[in-house]
Amino acid sequence: MSSAFSLPRRAAHAEHGIVYRNDREFCAWPFYCGLWITGDGSVVAAFKRVQTDYSEYAAVDHGQMNRKTAHLVTIRSRDGGSSWDKDSVAEVWDMAVTTPAQMPGGLDGADQTSIDFTSPDTLVMGGGIPTLFARDAQAWTRISTDGGVSWRAPILLPQFDLTSLTHFGSSHRATRSDRTHLLGLQANTPDALSPRPLVYATTDGRQWHFLSFITPERAPSPYYVLETPFSPLPHFYPRILVLRDGRVLATLRYQRDARSVIWTDVHQSLDGGRTWNFLSRVNDWGAPGDLVEMTDGRIVCVYGYRIAPSGVRYRVSEDGGRTWGSEWILRDDGGSWDVGYPRVVEIAPNRLLATYYINLAEDAVRMNGGVRHIARTIFEP
Repeated sequence: MSSAFSLPRRAAHAEHGIVYRNDREFCAWPFYCGLWITGDGSVVAAFKRVQTDYSEYAAVDHGQMNRKTAHLVTIRSRDGGSSWDKDSVAEVWDMAVTTPAQMPGGLDGADQTSIDFTSPDTLVMGGGIPTLFARDAQAWTRISTDGGVSWRAPILLPQFDLTSLTHFGSSHRATRSDRTHLLGLQANTPDALSPRPLVYATTDGRQWHFLSFITPERAPSPYYVLETPFSPLPHFYPRILVLRDGRVLATLRYQRDARSVIWTDVHQSLDGGRTWNFLSRVNDWGAPGDLVEMTDGRIVCVYGYRIAPSGVRYRVSEDGGRTWGSEWILRDDGGSWDVGYPRVVEIAPNRLLATYYINLAEDAVRMNGGVRHIARTIFEP
């Protein structure tokens, strides 16, 4: 039997810590916010924080999150992620912005200077207005060129006749050798069976263009109704990784139930993101998955695990994402299914840093699990 089906093992050298916690806030979803190592060696992590009081289930219900005061923020570490400066927390986006007229700055990047996406100080964040996943969503992006010290005015990405467009952030690892930066997005349509992941590209950060769809088009279905965050959603949350050999990988989340039955698929492009094919399924359960190509060539996929005991796990590929080894447990002390959405970077050769959100089984606060906060694990695969 393949080693991929060995019993899950606990990572021997996994160091856990808190990035940010506030007992009056629901802090979550680093996956679509960001994690970067900047030019001065700092680590910048991004996440969403929502004011809440944990007094009732509605206070932690994902369907209620868009009705509360919420912001996308960054926080900084100057010691490789071991500790985090709470005084460095800075707002990048106010979720109260729901229309283009409310956006600070212009609606396109025509008046901005060109951006070098090979620079470690270029950070990309994004989302959708009026909300993520909305049937009439418009994708916005906001970019920093000084390692997150300041941010350019946000812009709207062109729709190209897509009725709905949502952006889930990017990383340093999504730029081709010709300096073309690739961005994973998704489109929704009123009669679609599911969201459809796609790719935009830019050479300068000023002009963004549609490049490709990642998955084949699905036939319309009268049964697909996105009424709750837990609807079945085949393939969404595209995350792009450009490998050193030039191949492009995209992780996609496949969902039957967001509280348990989700897994991570990998699609591959051999022509710079123009065309795609299915490459591998990383795991039985756990998504969305974030990828990092390590210095030694191995690829690690880190993902939240929402089946009890919930927590964060990872697998390693030694053949460029074609197959995956056995499952490793970073932690399994979650208080409910409401965990995950990791980001991962290599902070030193063979040493990784993952950020994610979690709630703890032993937390004094109890509301479908404990206080949702941002945590980190430093480990060596």
